[in-house]
Amino acid sequence: MEQALALDLVIERAAQSRLPQVDLNNPAFGRTFTDHMLSADYIGGKWTNVRIVPFQNLSLNPATSALHYGQAIFEGLKAYKSPAGEVLCFRPDENFKRMNRSALRMCMPEIPEEIFLGGLRELLNLDRDWVPQREGCSLYIRPVMFATDAFIGLRPSETYKFLIFCSPAGVYYSAPVKVKVETHYTRAAQGGTGAAKAAGNYAAAMYPTKLAYQEGYDQILWTDGKEHKYIEEAGTMNIMFIINDTLITAPETDTILPGITRKSVLQLAREWGVPVEERKPSVEEVIAAIQNGTLQEAFGVGTAATIAHIKVIGYEGVQYELPDVQNRPFSNKVFQELEDIKRGRKPDTRGWIMKV
Repeated sequence: MEQALALDLVIERAAQSRLPQVDLNNPAFGRTFTDHMLSADYIGGKWTNVRIVPFQNLSLNPATSALHYGQAIFEGLKAYKSPAGEVLCFRPDENFKRMNRSALRMCMPEIPEEIFLGGLRELLNLDRDWVPQREGCSLYIRPVMFATDAFIGLRPSETYKFLIFCSPAGVYYSAPVKVKVETHYTRAAQGGTGAAKAAGNYAAAMYPTKLAYQEGYDQILWTDGKEHKYIEEAGTMNIMFIINDTLITAPETDTILPGITRKSVLQLAREWGVPVEERKPSVEEVIAAIQNGTLQEAFGVGTAATIAHIKVIGYEGVQYELPDVQNRPFSNKVFQELEDIKRGRKPDTRGWIMKV
């Protein structure tokens, strides 16, 4: 049965929920999907056919331009269940803004707020029972847009599809991670697409990451593409260090993805009076700080893990052990603060939560 809403959104409910077949206490990240998804099409210069439909496969022409020329962008955000059973979505307005910045860089149309945020709210309301309540679990939300012209020709597509679908998720990193400083391959170069959440950025990272896995590492510390002297990101996350009681992280440039967790951590740090320096730390500086004992903490920040503690940094064949995770006051405190806000255990005094 279809239901029309004020936002010109049509809802087609799934005939039968798959939720009884899913263990929400132990969900596998990115493999199980909720009953519904949001779908919209960009045709003739406007967004149309905005619908929530049962989660389903897509049918694509072999000439679909996204498959050939990579016009595809996405986002990642999460929803949580409060102790009172409310569905709370963390900073979706920031994901909406970032997706439209990515769209601009990739020569794609912007998505209207009423489709992204309004459609997301309706989707979460419809599939609210899929949001896990267990500590450490959440509902991962994946908005994605890609070019749909059935045309083999190098030009911006004239048509696009926008989707939002969701997946119950458990803990992304269950233990502190080992990372390798990458000094050959490059994630992003000046003037490139590093600040956009473009699909191709992640494809290009897979091979060097695979090589790091084979050496026993969990992820890569990406360095600048010009000299490989400065640390920029950690795998698919922003990277932060505490050196001499100062929080150091790379600034937002066209080679750095402007992370929403990053932005939140920096705001909390400044509120708490922690000295913050937004600059690219050099590899030499970080290794020296480990050796002389002034590096107190190192961690990745991102949607999937929130805080991913780094226990080992590998550089030029040497593995450098970092301080014990239990003795990291800032990253442990900020993780707990964000978890309490996301899960409704602390008041949202900053306007970060969208209640559904």
